[in-house]
Amino acid sequence: MGQDPRRYVVIGGGLAGLAAAVWLAEAGKRVTLLERRARLGGRTHAMRADAVHDIPDNGQHVIASGYHHLFRYLETIGTRDFVAYPHRATLRWPDGRSVTMSTTGPAAIRTFLGLHPDASIADRLRAARATLRLGWQCLRQPADLADLTTEQWFQRVGMPATAREALWDWLALGIAAEPVQRESAKIFADVMATGLRLGLRHRIPVTIGYPTVDLDTLYVTGALRLFERRGVEVRYRTVARRITIRDGAVTGVTLADGSELPADAVVCAVPNSHIAGLLDDLPEHGEIYAAADKLGHTPIVSTNLYLDRPLGTAHAFEALIGGTGVIDEVFDRQRMHARRTDHAWLYCLTTSGAYDQIHKPNEEIVAEQMALLRRYYPAARAAKVVAAQVVKMPRATFSQVVGTHGLRPDQRTSVPGLVLAGDWTATDWSATMESAVQSAARAVELLLELPSVA
Repeated sequence: MGQDPRRYVVIGGGLAGLAAAVWLAEAGKRVTLLERRARLGGRTHAMRADAVHDIPDNGQHVIASGYHHLFRYLETIGTRDFVAYPHRATLRWPDGRSVTMSTTGPAAIRTFLGLHPDASIADRLRAARATLRLGWQCLRQPADLADLTTEQWFQRVGMPATAREALWDWLALGIAAEPVQRESAKIFADVMATGLRLGLRHRIPVTIGYPTVDLDTLYVTGALRLFERRGVEVRYRTVARRITIRDGAVTGVTLADGSELPADAVVCAVPNSHIAGLLDDLPEHGEIYAAADKLGHTPIVSTNLYLDRPLGTAHAFEALIGGTGVIDEVFDRQRMHARRTDHAWLYCLTTSGAYDQIHKPNEEIVAEQMALLRRYYPAARAAKVVAAQVVKMPRATFSQVVGTHGLRPDQRTSVPGLVLAGDWTATDWSATMESAVQSAARAVELLLELPSVA
């Protein structure tokens, strides 16, 4: 059998597109990757902070231990060892109290039974009962779960306020990037069910880790090396306008300059905000476009704060709980990356569901974040900002609110040579890196099932 003569085109150089191109190339296919920007990585990439001679990220990533497909991608490109799992984090309250949260071993039981300093024995018993109900309903989901917010679901299972404040509300926010008052309970339940099944069936303890290198090194650099070895053509600043389909088969991709790039198979790996127009030749394009529009967008604001002194964090990851209006996470990049502090100490703050922040000036956001840190860390009261970067992502993920269940399209389309990928397509996870890579794995699987050609 000779080499596959088909021309495979991947549209979009985000994580889904990168993974699809990597695995198609690994399978010996002739691949061209189209990226509209001058860099790969999509919504995840490293930046530069020249004033402090540093390479921060456009947003801090956390990586769950159950991210099977993401680990497969990292292993393929040779960067799997750049993920660490500390198994502990800190929860802080504005009055100076803090507790250590454990995610593995016997200490993890206490995390789920209520870590709040004010939790009474009765609260902990109610939390235990509510957590068991929650877990059971994740695996055996009530019929009306898609019609509930996560907050309504927590109330229904009887989750006490102390347990919600110390764990469940910010965990739900981290999973779906939406406040519990807006987030779909179905989205949260599906992710929790995936985690439970991994733990029960495959004995994978569910814990949270983080990269020990910048995001370009983690996700992109190894892929570029593989592309060079495998002969993958990467076209930067190339905008695809339409995937051409004739007689039920893909024939090419029309580009913004009017030229046609021949193609026999296409992975369309663009965000839901960029899908319009690309699928006009696909019979079911109207249904996919409508779903993309209804899924909408959720904003995330990330702030890289370079301070003239350390904050006094106890762990690499700390959650700021209570009284903030928006729950923030603080990431200590010194602990995470063994970063030198010759010029400043770097702390990365993430605000998910940042509907209020997204429209504010950068200076106002920095001032708000410093005010927040001063409430929680005594050392921050005298700290000065050496440099700051505010990264606003108004379309960071698709919106995972009530009413969005069932909208995410499958990777398979009615045209065998055209598949979809991206975190907004149907997967076992919410809008995560794992969701993006899992969609790519499924898309590639479908293309590799195509009948061979002479």
